[in-house]
Parts: sequence; structure tokens; C-alpha cells
Amino acid sequence: MQIATWNVNSLNVRLEHVLAWLEKHPVDALALQETKLTDDKFPRDAIREAGYETVFTGQKTYNGVALLTKTPAEDIAYALPGFEDDHKRVIAATVNGVRVIGVYCPNGQALDSPKFEYKLAWFEALASWLNTELQNHDKLVLTGDFNIAPRPEDTYDPERWEGRILCSPPERAALQTLLDAGLADCWRLFDEREGRHRFTWWDYRNGGWARNAGLRIDHVLATPALVDVCRECKAHVGERGRKRPSDHVPVVAEFDV
Repeated sequence: MQIATWNVNSLNVRLEHVLAWLEKHPVDALALQETKLTDDKFPRDAIREAGYETVFTGQKTYNGVALLTKTPAEDIAYALPGFEDDHKRVIAATVNGVRVIGVYCPNGQALDSPKFEYKLAWFEALASWLNTELQNHDKLVLTGDFNIAPRPEDTYDPERWEGRILCSPPERAALQTLLDAGLADCWRLFDEREGRHRFTWWDYRNGGWARNAGLRIDHVLATPALVDVCRECKAHVGERGRKRPSDHVPVVAEFDV
């Protein structure tokens, strides 16, 4: 079973990219972030023609998440229970016996911003809900754009990024809370990458892609039952080099289930 995540930074702009990628890489489940579409505009028919069912929750201009699955999704959830939030950042469903949770985590903007406090509160709510989900599902994947680089080596310039937004101790502690709950970072199960293959995001500004000024902020976290059968986890970095690309690339994990 292959489970993928991709922040497409506007599905309206990147739909053809997604369809072309799925034709080459027919994963079992694909979690999308930043679809930036209201639900009435979601391209359900085009995706169905490509062989995928869809569940989604979106809003205009910002946020928006979706799950594309080869088989119908069950037991769908669209938000963090008990956390009042108008932002569409969470979607979850059970696919072939695996609980798949797709998230678009807040960016936080700056360490002294109210958005940073919102980010930490949001992660706290996610951790609380995750504990409940883990009690009900031994096979669970939490995946998406986390807007956190876990380690210094997950940035192109550790000295520059250390302590800044996306790399601050409170953010990394929030991510570690999810790992401590019983998940593992599938990326770290395999050999260290070199060059572009170390990262999943490159800024549009200042020639980020050309300079390989990237970060690893898109993750696939899994329970022990899936970690034990994880055969691969990698970024499809070639998508960043396409015309009008997203600033993120797909990350795919493969499990023998």
C-alpha cells in the first residue's frame, strides 16, 4: 500500500500536475493540502475519471485538504474535535483498514506573532485527538505539510534556520509530542539523502529551487504496525522542476499491508 502527501498550493492551478503524477504513480491514497477551493469547486469528476474517490473540505483562497483514494474511504472526519477553527486543515478516513489522517499544519508566521500561539495550540489539539485515534487504530498514518523541519539537517542552512520559525524549539517539541504518542517518522527509517533529495519544499523567492535552498517539512508518520512493514519513503523531487510547480513535492511511503 502506497500512501502519499502533497501540498499542491492550489489544486485549481495544479490539477493537471496531480493527474499526470497519479497516472505515473498510482498510489493507494494521496493526501492533498492547500487545495484553496470551496467544496462546490472541487474537481471531483476529473479525479474520478483518473480512478480515484475523493473526500475533501475546503475554503476559498486559503487552506483546504483532501484525500484521494482508489477505494472508498470510510469513517471520515473533517476537523479537530473540540477545537474551534474556521480553517480547513484536517481530513481523516479509513482506507483498506489503514487510518489515514491528512493535515495542513499552521505556519505560525513569526515567533512573536499571534499566529505562532495559534500554531502551538493547534498542535496541542492535534496531539489530544491523535491519542484517541491511536486507541482505535493500530494501523495509522499521519501525513501532510507540518510546517516544521524536525532536525537541523532537514534545512539547507542549519545555522541560518536554527531557532527561527519552522525550526524553533517549541515547534520541534510539538512535533516530538506526536512521535512520543507512538508514531515514527518514516523518512528516517532509510539512508540519509543528498542534494535535492534531502528536502520537500523550496521557496519560490530568491531562487530557492535553483540554489537547492530547501527544507523537509512534509512528513509521513506511522504507527509501529506500519513502521515494521515500511519499505520506502521518498520525495518525488522532479515535480518541483516542472513549469508552474507547487513549492512542495509529493512524499510517498510504501507499506507491505
